[in-house]
Amino acid sequence: MSRKTIIAANWKMNMTPSETAVFLEPFLQSFPEATAADIVIAPPFVSLAKAAEGLGAHPAVALAAQNMSHEASGAFTGETSAAMLGDVGCAYVILGHSERRSLYGEGDSVINQKVHAALAAGLKPILCIGESLEERDGGQLEFVLSQQLEGSLAGIAAAAMADIVIAYEPVWAIGTGRTASPEQAQETQAYVRSVLANLFGGKVAGATRIQYGGSVKPGNAAELISQPDIDGFLVGGASLDPTSFAEIIRASL
Repeated sequence: MSRKTIIAANWKMNMTPSETAVFLEPFLQSFPEATAADIVIAPPFVSLAKAAEGLGAHPAVALAAQNMSHEASGAFTGETSAAMLGDVGCAYVILGHSERRSLYGEGDSVINQKVHAALAAGLKPILCIGESLEERDGGQLEFVLSQQLEGSLAGIAAAAMADIVIAYEPVWAIGTGRTASPEQAQETQAYVRSVLANLFGGKVAGATRIQYGGSVKPGNAAELISQPDIDGFLVGGASLDPTSFAEIIRASL
């Protein structure tokens, strides 16, 4: 089944509004028109408005947030709602990133509430899952990934999966310079698709886009994207440089 490639930049806590403007000018010149891939950029909250201004109605690049609250509004100091993200121009939101899970204690039930809230507000979740090195070496990879998928997608209708992207991140390869081999990545991505098939049926699983995220660089993007169950990338550090991120996208087309 043909699935459109999706390449997303997760800038994490980097890029001020002024730095965002500096990034976008040369980057957008690399992709003046729509491409064969969906391109997504996820700046920090304070840079979303500047990114939206820079992107305008660009046909190739969509805007994403890195997180959101499951609450609609109210006395939740420091939080940001799905409606706020939509109003600033976001089409996507990253949920369940390994750093949110490990550093801020977000479990599957919290992430599940966020997925429901995002979909209700018309946002497309990029749902992150992944195992630590200890879990992989301990033979728990399949258990961890299946639990994260089942918990984070609880109560989600099969039809809603058309608006959800899954991002598999081997936690041990994020920011470490270590990368799963293409064969390792493919094996795991295929397993993720098999879990989706059990949850939603083979047709839905075959149509769901599954990204790989784990020290993706221009030098390994082409080999990784050639794997049948890798439908794109969630890129961290290498997305902070417009030339590097553009090279990853070109290598993936």
